[in-house]
Amino acid sequence: MMIQPSKYIAPRCMAALGLALALGATAHAATPLRIALTADIRSTQPGVNRDANSDTIVQHMVEGLVAFGENGDVKPLLAESVDISDDGKTYTFKLRPDVKFHNGATLTSADVLWTWQHYMDPKTSWRCRTEFDGRDGVRVEDVQAPDPSTVVFTLERPNGLFLASLSRLDCGGTGILHRDSLRADGTWDHPVGTGPFELKEWRRGEYISLTRFKDYANRTGPEGGERDGFTGSKRPLVDEVRFVIIPDESTIKLALQRSDIDIIADVSTTDVPELQGMKGITVSHANALGMTGLLIQTRDQLMRNPKLRQAIAHAIDYPQLADAVNEKLSPWNNSIVPLASSYFNDEQKKGWAYDPALAQKLLQESGYQGQPISLIASRRYPQSYNAAVMMQAMLQSIGINARLDVMEWGALQDRYVTGKYQMLAQPYSPRMDPAQSYEAVTGDKNTQPRKVWDNPQAIKLIDQAAMETDRAKRQAIFDQLHELFLQDIPTLPLYNGADIGAYREGIEGYVPWALRKPRAWEVSKDQ
Repeated sequence: MMIQPSKYIAPRCMAALGLALALGATAHAATPLRIALTADIRSTQPGVNRDANSDTIVQHMVEGLVAFGENGDVKPLLAESVDISDDGKTYTFKLRPDVKFHNGATLTSADVLWTWQHYMDPKTSWRCRTEFDGRDGVRVEDVQAPDPSTVVFTLERPNGLFLASLSRLDCGGTGILHRDSLRADGTWDHPVGTGPFELKEWRRGEYISLTRFKDYANRTGPEGGERDGFTGSKRPLVDEVRFVIIPDESTIKLALQRSDIDIIADVSTTDVPELQGMKGITVSHANALGMTGLLIQTRDQLMRNPKLRQAIAHAIDYPQLADAVNEKLSPWNNSIVPLASSYFNDEQKKGWAYDPALAQKLLQESGYQGQPISLIASRRYPQSYNAAVMMQAMLQSIGINARLDVMEWGALQDRYVTGKYQMLAQPYSPRMDPAQSYEAVTGDKNTQPRKVWDNPQAIKLIDQAAMETDRAKRQAIFDQLHELFLQDIPTLPLYNGADIGAYREGIEGYVPWALRKPRAWEVSKDQ
């Protein structure tokens, strides 16, 4: 295996467009599948010194016991099955047989136990250690490997988010490693995992090259099957995948048009019309798990008035707004539960009807006297900024003196964190479980001013959802939370956005999905 990080840093203008080395264009060899990244990765170690791009690369090489499916549900991956005890504290994982590591070794429970000990060692600096030692999440009291195919985790108390925490991307999916991932002195070398691709080369600032793992044990069999997030069918169908670093978005589009790259995995909504107009380029999308909302500071002297908040809620034309800012790719959603979540049901579809007449009536009943109301937005995220512009006009049309205050992103985040605003357009990153989505906006404002909903009943319900393992009971909690949320109106969820990808002719099988992470498995390329 060749791992050759270099000191070369590609210039911002990406002269590497003409670099056969970076793009894989040689006269005598087929080009690899080339996927554009706007920035280099930080490391190849799961959950250590990581960022979003690092997580993407790592997930092609390592796999955990469980992982997120297409809609955010946690499903078995290296585990064949997961059994939860009646008291919710013991999780028994049965491993799939005949799974191989990249070095040819067969996966056993001893590897799982060694990996867990490696992650929980403070010297590893795994970012998720506090999620499992009781400081920030559940406490794992014991891990045992009673036989080569069985691993048993014992928790201090029941926790409905334990499997989701194991699956988290910033945790590296708690990917199971072979001990050959470390050098003889115990320092990190490279990931020896079970994933469909293995590391070939990392040229810093240029590209990360992965090669097909010929002995990959596909969960759905050698003939393939249904793709399902990080689970399901994951066959490597190309010999090499090259993630090419191109910092400039304009250069990325030009590279795709010239067939110098094959896939743009993170397309901005504003670029969709241009890409759709390019010959030989396909643009596809899927509903994402993030959320953009209009936050309302319920402790503000004006905004604490429930009638005023109701008026605002009914003044917004949500379908029109979502269609306009998302190029009709992602519909409106007034629920904290994302559209892509399996917990999004008929109850979650309920929202605030666009009714200007009712909004004006509620505004009059509120006693509002035309005071200016600040709506803060930033151009950093064009969709949320454009949404703020539209909302300002809609609020003004019913008689609210809405003032749009445009700030740099850092200044806006300072206002968000301190709660010093009246209204604020804010995008939220994806949360995989609805309890985590609710937790992001709910809490005690005295200790966490960034929280927008401080209803004690809601806080209690979210705590219950986080501990509950029964799916039907969790659904009932989320439905109850949604009903309470629509009554309180602490914020207006607007839409979830979309994961948008673009690819050139000759690429088959590339599919965006809710988690907004490119997947090179099950993707083929005409040479």
